[in-house]
Amino acid sequence: MAIVEVKDLFKRYGDVVAVDHIEFMVAPGEVFGILGPNGAGKTTTLEIIEGLRHPDGGRVVVDGIDVQRSPREVRSRIGMQLQQAGFFDRLTVDETLQFFSAFHRRALPVADVIHRLQLDEKRRARVDTLSGGQQQRLSVAVALINDPRIIFLDEPTTGLDPQARRALWEVIASFRREGRTVILTTHYMEEAQHLCDRVAIMDHGRIVAHDSPRGLIRAHAPGTTVSVSPGGGQVQFDGLPGVRTVQQANGEIILITSDPLRTVQALLELNRSGQVNFHQLRVEEATLEDVFLHLTGRRLRE
Repeated sequence: MAIVEVKDLFKRYGDVVAVDHIEFMVAPGEVFGILGPNGAGKTTTLEIIEGLRHPDGGRVVVDGIDVQRSPREVRSRIGMQLQQAGFFDRLTVDETLQFFSAFHRRALPVADVIHRLQLDEKRRARVDTLSGGQQQRLSVAVALINDPRIIFLDEPTTGLDPQARRALWEVIASFRREGRTVILTTHYMEEAQHLCDRVAIMDHGRIVAHDSPRGLIRAHAPGTTVSVSPGGGQVQFDGLPGVRTVQQANGEIILITSDPLRTVQALLELNRSGQVNFHQLRVEEATLEDVFLHLTGRRLRE
């Protein structure tokens, strides 16, 4: 049974189609990612599911409730990350969570949520004195305060340094371990690949593919890349075991192979026999970024 169902969802702003008849389902307890560049329709999709924005067509059901018919009932069951603009600068962290806690019939103890998001030392600090990472953790704390079954996070780690990003990843992973459902948007490839059970890739308001990260890679970016910087010798690289395609870029020979172990073994044997000399040999598995390039022909941050 799906905990979130999106059917034929459509939203237009004037002549711009923001969400173009998309469909997907989210299972209870999974982390579902919506991946795409700025302007792809990710945030609009999330706001419609949350009941904050009306669609022009289609239907959304959250936890068995039709969002258009009962948006307040849906919002009582979900947690939503707020951007910094949703906070009062002069309230402290504790006061902010007490404030949002008062809106709900059921809420977790504020002290527990503060500790969970590692904000104990900033409990009495005003919101406008927090760092970017601390403000993001506060926004996730607000999403958790009503003990929701489903948590929505809109680009939760944008602008954070690697350490702060990893800390939030662990918090999100802990939600999954508790059996909560998480729906998040992101334009970070590594984030989606690390956190998500399944990913929907959006571009120009459409879902161009969705599956597990590994399933997407197998279907749309099969093969491993072996990059070689040869120093001499003449070799027919396309005749090596497992090699599907051979390209050249920036002085490197780039081999796409279905059998990286045999390909690398053959290259090392050529090097040992003196038929070719290598300055560098690099092996890289396909990623979600390779999938996106294959499906859309451009990188996510363009």
